Amino acid sequence: MKVLASIATLTLLITASPPGFSEATPEDQAQAAALTWLGLVDAGDYAQSWVTAADYFRNSIEEREWVSRVSTVRASFRAPRSRTVSSVTFTPSLPGAEDGEHFVIQFATRFRNKVAATETVTLMKNLDGRWRVSGYYIK
Repeated sequence: MKVLASIATLTLLITASPPGFSEATPEDQAQAAALTWLGLVDAGDYAQSWVTAADYFRNSIEEREWVSRVSTVRASFRAPRSRTVSSVTFTPSLPGAEDGEHFVIQFATRFRNKVAATETVTLMKNLDGRWRVSGYYIK
């Protein structure tokens, strides 16, 4: 009986969250997904950025077209020097997109050849339950 009590206590300790720990919010999850995806684009892994994007994104543009467009734009800007979140907005709908859960995240980004840019990354909750990029724009 003592062994069962010890196992039960150990199980409780393993599954319980430590004090002060909270699960990541949807906003945190979306920001992390955006930064991971931007890391692929920053590394020039444009094909993988297409593969990991939302179904909506992949159904909107063919991989070869995405790779061609993004490589042209990003080549002119060169590598990012800094990137900070300037705004995060949750919305249940966006013009031209499927209704659902969306985050629009804007980043103030400094590239090697463009000192002040705004990157807008739109994410949606994909059918697999994960936040995935459904749009990307640089201004």
